[in-house]
Amino acid sequence: MNAIILLFVVGALLLTAEIFLPGAIAGIIGGVALAAGSLLSFHEFGFSGGLLASFGALLLVGVMLYVELVVLPKTAFGRRMVVQSTVSATSQPPPAAADAVVGRDAVALTTLAPSGYVEVDGRRYEAFSRSGLVAKGATLRVVGVDNFRIIVSQS
Repeated sequence: MNAIILLFVVGALLLTAEIFLPGAIAGIIGGVALAAGSLLSFHEFGFSGGLLASFGALLLVGVMLYVELVVLPKTAFGRRMVVQSTVSATSQPPPAAADAVVGRDAVALTTLAPSGYVEVDGRRYEAFSRSGLVAKGATLRVVGVDNFRIIVSQS
């Protein structure tokens, strides 16, 4: 009887610790402890006692999940545990302003297969060719700007 109670208490404590600890290790060990307590109660108290203990373990897991996912985020303590700020910056600036390069002529500095480097108004840009393979030195036209490169097409 003491082992069953100890397994249930350890399981509940580990499930509680799962809220504060990163990873899922504490929750998995807590679930295993609850399962072991249920199996031990089947052995010690028979089918009805084991079924009652298993139901209690499932009820305990359900209550813990409800508290963790529904109740805790609504409390001041839970809101302090979660990062609320957002990042409005980008990891790198756009390669070029679209209105400054779209429609301009570009010269392929490398072979574009279909990506490579081009020069537009004396500046080097990474580019993607909609025309597929383009030889070095070819004249191209800038047709758009992507997140990290400009888009070119053969004239």
